[in-house]
Amino acid sequence: MTKSTYETPLNARYASREMQYLFSPDFKFRTWRRLWIVLAQSEMELGLPSVTPAQVAEMEAHQDDINYETAQAREKLVRHDVMAHIFAFGEQCPLAKPIIHLGATSCYVGDNTDLIIMTEALRLLRRKLVNLLDRLARFAAQTSSLPCLAFTHFQPAQPTTVGKRCALWLMDLLLDYESLEHQIGQMRLLGSKGTTGTQASFLELFGGDHAKVNALDEKIAEKLGYPGCYPVSGQTYSRKIDAQVLAVLSGIAQSAAKFSNDLRLLQHLKEMEEPFEQHQIGSSAMAYKRNPMRSERIASLARYVIADALNPAMTAGAQWFERTLDDSANKRISVAEAFLATDAILELYCNVADGLVIYPKMMEAHLRAELPFMATENILMDAVKRGGDRQDLHERIRVHARAAARVVKQEGGDNDLLARVAADEAFGLTLPELEAMMDPRNFVGRAPEQTAAFLAEHIQPILDAHAADLGLTAEIFV
Repeated sequence: MTKSTYETPLNARYASREMQYLFSPDFKFRTWRRLWIVLAQSEMELGLPSVTPAQVAEMEAHQDDINYETAQAREKLVRHDVMAHIFAFGEQCPLAKPIIHLGATSCYVGDNTDLIIMTEALRLLRRKLVNLLDRLARFAAQTSSLPCLAFTHFQPAQPTTVGKRCALWLMDLLLDYESLEHQIGQMRLLGSKGTTGTQASFLELFGGDHAKVNALDEKIAEKLGYPGCYPVSGQTYSRKIDAQVLAVLSGIAQSAAKFSNDLRLLQHLKEMEEPFEQHQIGSSAMAYKRNPMRSERIASLARYVIADALNPAMTAGAQWFERTLDDSANKRISVAEAFLATDAILELYCNVADGLVIYPKMMEAHLRAELPFMATENILMDAVKRGGDRQDLHERIRVHARAAARVVKQEGGDNDLLARVAADEAFGLTLPELEAMMDPRNFVGRAPEQTAAFLAEHIQPILDAHAADLGLTAEIFV
């Protein structure tokens, strides 16, 4: 194995073998040959006399045994990848050689293949996203009633539950799932549109029969399992499709980045953390550390995908008339890498969701430290019921709360607000009575009910619809 040339970390460290294969030369060129076969089959079925069953059968026999060496040598000579592979296919299929690529332009194989690759890659991402929904849904159900501090502005706020917080992560992913489903549902093929999208070459082949030219597109789409072809195009399909696809991937990256940030903050608070393997090393110098490597990698890759999504957007706006070639080099890199990185993100997210570690005692400690402040309204109302003056008590509890906060912040002491209130005869409340009010479950509102309803009504139907896709194993490669 040579180590003297650059290799993309997306292959070596991050993306799954399944996603790598979809963007591999082998999948690409096998798809080219499949497209040439489908074109010949469709032309024959529409009555083109120059294409025979024997020619089609010969092509089918050599769809997958690609003679790469011949194609590479030919491309070095002619500097055209499509013509090189037509030549190589023709060498294996001498009978079919005269009709391979008949009437087509290079974008027939290039663009249709790109659309097929993106569609298959979207479907693979959907499988992984559904498995992620399943893992998080189980975690949310298990922790739906476990109280914890909520945070606004990363300042302690009214308590929520661990499961409800997980439901927020799921809500983001539900939006991503819906975008992904929509994008898969609107994927089409370019079809056989010719050099400027007018289908002139095919109209000539079929002797001016417009119905047969239309039927050719329909047959190609049907044979390849697509609902149709885009109705009009230049030489290429609209590059806005690439931008739309990568916008979906960017959305997934955004959701994952938000999760990774939350989890890293929770790990700092020692309330929750990502899995940490028995022999994993957190730091080369500080042996005690349990750095959140997986979450940090999610954040890092997500940032790349979000930035990368700008590439096809700029490319779509830069196309001239029926086509230019300044999309090609950028597209080859940006689209493939966005899928590989998003695949890696979902693998990591699934892995983390599979092994989330929670520390309820730390959550309880943080709640106990903050609940007296959050319970002041409850204390005030209870004291008023016992005959107290609301305005007087409000001022008293404000003063007590400021004094207790000063002890915590300036002296490093414990929150003694309850003791101060108990010692103030105006409230008429004992310390045990005050402490009885501090059950965190009294402060989480409808968090458990919201979580249960959300899982049942919105997540479970997706899991039921994709039951056959569940059970994937997430893997971290390095």
